[in-house]
Amino acid sequence: MFASEVISIDGARKQRGSITSNRIRWMVAAIVIGFVAVGGRLIQLGMVETDQSIEGQTRDAITATRPPILDRNGLEMALDIRVPSLFAEPRRIVDIEEAVQKLRTVLPDLDEAWLRNRLTGDRGFVWIRRELTPAIEDQIMRLGIPGIDFITESKRFYPAMNEASHILGSTNVDNQGIAGIERQMDTEAVALLQELGPARGNALTPVELGVDMRVQHAMYSELEDAMTRYQAIAAAGVMMDIYSGEIVALASLPDFNPNDPASALVKDTFNRVTSGIFEVGSIFKTVTIAGALDAGAVSLTDQFDARFGVRFGRYTITDFRGKNRIMSLPEVYKYSSNIGTIRVMQAMGNENFRSYLSAMGLDQRVPFELPEMRLPSVKSAFSEVEAATASFGHGLSVSMLHMVVAYSTIANGGNYVPPTLYKRDLANAEELYRPVLSGETSHVMRYLMRLNALEGSGSQMNKAALGYRPGGKTGTAEKVVDGRYSSSKVTNFFASVFPMDNPRYAMIIMVDEPKAENPQSGTTAGWNAGTMSGRIIQRVAPMLGIAPDFAEALDTDMTPAGLSQ
Repeated sequence: MFASEVISIDGARKQRGSITSNRIRWMVAAIVIGFVAVGGRLIQLGMVETDQSIEGQTRDAITATRPPILDRNGLEMALDIRVPSLFAEPRRIVDIEEAVQKLRTVLPDLDEAWLRNRLTGDRGFVWIRRELTPAIEDQIMRLGIPGIDFITESKRFYPAMNEASHILGSTNVDNQGIAGIERQMDTEAVALLQELGPARGNALTPVELGVDMRVQHAMYSELEDAMTRYQAIAAAGVMMDIYSGEIVALASLPDFNPNDPASALVKDTFNRVTSGIFEVGSIFKTVTIAGALDAGAVSLTDQFDARFGVRFGRYTITDFRGKNRIMSLPEVYKYSSNIGTIRVMQAMGNENFRSYLSAMGLDQRVPFELPEMRLPSVKSAFSEVEAATASFGHGLSVSMLHMVVAYSTIANGGNYVPPTLYKRDLANAEELYRPVLSGETSHVMRYLMRLNALEGSGSQMNKAALGYRPGGKTGTAEKVVDGRYSSSKVTNFFASVFPMDNPRYAMIIMVDEPKAENPQSGTTAGWNAGTMSGRIIQRVAPMLGIAPDFAEALDTDMTPAGLSQ
């Protein structure tokens, strides 16, 4: 019995040992198979290119920054701030319903059906909400939802809000320029923007504009005041350095907030300086008279018969508050005589007048950076009556930008200089000069503009800007209503240059459909656009380094030789 028991026990031991060995072998085999599977998967994943995009947009593009935009004094006009944006990886979502309900506790405005659809499927990455706050990011991260994460991207911020909206434009949610200089920076391939991806996280060289935000603020606040003071439906202004071509300020109301790009879609918020064209009225007389003087068709001492209207068929063109007498050229200008201006143009000739407008660039697009531009409406050839009405700013339509460039040409010695929003030094500007008028013509026209400020329709402007020696011209243009000119609805302009003894800046101001400020005032341009111009000059001249000077000798010295003031 004892021997059989020993044999039995020994057999059981061998059986258990065999079973254990088999188990070990199977476990080793399972481990090896597991390692092989994991290794194979790693090799497979290593061979697959990782998806680095969210809904077709690369992560480098999403996280890229735009260069800051500075004014001429280094003040930030646009800059990037870093914001978290929420995205999901649907193929990693464990419980869709749980994810939907949890996300809506923090973002209750998310549509439940839309969110459920976004989180369903095997897509790589989908946006849930762009440009959130760090506080919301923290709340969502605390929810601990698998497949939900954030990426830090750039959002454009405009510190001045509406003030420079029509200069800067705006960007979309992907930080791409969609209007203004922002769009131009993208579409014109500014070298800095070509390096957005590689420059991620690095400081980009700022883009410097020629705009002066101090002047911009002063102009903007006066335009805002005009909207209330004169109950106008719109107002706009532009100021240009007549030698460098730099745009120092440009504003148009109604406007929009570039921090909320959708606000630009509101009716009538377009840029009236560049994409609005107008019959500019009598400020065009400066252009006409300059051309006739330069062509030698008239002289400063010539006399013009303004006793009777100029008749074309059934129509007679007359003067507003006409003097009904023979007038000298300075009188034609300071009394803003339509009749006298037609006589001046006729002395030049229709064809020569039309060719001169081309030389001034008034029948073509102004070379300028903003994409929001509109072509002028100027016929290729003028009939007698069309030339007559065009001479005093009717029957043709140009932009305010056209006019500020024309006044700069007339005041700077006769050189057409293309305007620019970027900084430009004088040496570079001079390379772009295109002579249009003689220096002598420029000198005479500066005298006439100053004379108009002292004795003519610009006197209200001159009183407001006393000491800064401005000159300029009013323009009151009747609007077309139901196919006819309306005397009750007008668009008013004032074109000015300052200081006239040593001119440096040209400015055009527009007020659309103004009402009289009080019973003692009127609705013509001198009462609104003119006085506004004076207030702006009074505010900005010291900023621009122009000191007041009340010496009468300055005006006397401007009088052309052989002509008593």
